[in-house]
Amino acid sequence: MPGLSEQQVHSYEEDGFFFARNLFSAEEIGLLRETAINDHAMDQAASSRDDGNGASVRLSLWNHPGDGIYGMFARCRRVVDAVEQLLHDEAYHYHSKMILKDANVGGAWAWHQDYGYWYQNGLLFPDLCSVMIAVDKATVHNGCLQVLQGSHRMGRVNHVLSGEQAGADLERVEHAKNTFPLVHCEMTAGDAVFFHPNLLHASAANRSDDPRWALICCYNARSNKPYKQSHHPSYTKLHKVDNEMIIRVGQNDAERSRVDFANLDSDDRSATSLSDHQEG
Repeated sequence: MPGLSEQQVHSYEEDGFFFARNLFSAEEIGLLRETAINDHAMDQAASSRDDGNGASVRLSLWNHPGDGIYGMFARCRRVVDAVEQLLHDEAYHYHSKMILKDANVGGAWAWHQDYGYWYQNGLLFPDLCSVMIAVDKATVHNGCLQVLQGSHRMGRVNHVLSGEQAGADLERVEHAKNTFPLVHCEMTAGDAVFFHPNLLHASAANRSDDPRWALICCYNARSNKPYKQSHHPSYTKLHKVDNEMIIRVGQNDAERSRVDFANLDSDDRSATSLSDHQEG
């Protein structure tokens, strides 16, 4: 990715998101999917979140990118250079997570903003960026990401706990739905969407026969170092890697799944920690 176009930067600033189609090759995504599916540590570390309607979504999270294939995706120049262009600053890895929305049973995610709860972690500014990478094809039928285009311009909205998810204030969400266009972020495997931490987003339950897994890499600006300690790291130097390292590490069976997963179920079961482990 030689650098973001003026249109992509404009879309991020005005709409709160943009798509990077075919950001990763079929071979790269194939290695990621194969690793994740066969990663027993990821499966054991996965935590379920009740959507309040009798369904749940599993996710696994890690704070530091590591040297395996997950880390190569999060550290590769085509992603990090783009994020730094958007943040106008050095970026560091805030955390990554694999969203495991399984076929027929994967639950919904409530409308929320990332900064709606990352704010509670001592971050003074919304100088963060999330990159969702489609591991599987994402469609309306299997619960793809939904966003309210331009809603990041509202600023931070208060969030409240519903079930085991923290969602944005429903009254404001309903007015936002009448103000901003709803966009279903349908993607093919290898596509990515870059989005602003104040963008309102959600997803419906997966009632299809197709899984919808996605890797989300989240970044914070170096200058936005949190003023207090939380369950996500303060500034930690992110060592970028060349893009070809994805395949090189992915083809090494002994190396490709190396990462330290967080134990979400041992976290403080507060609104702050629970909401911090949502989609996006």
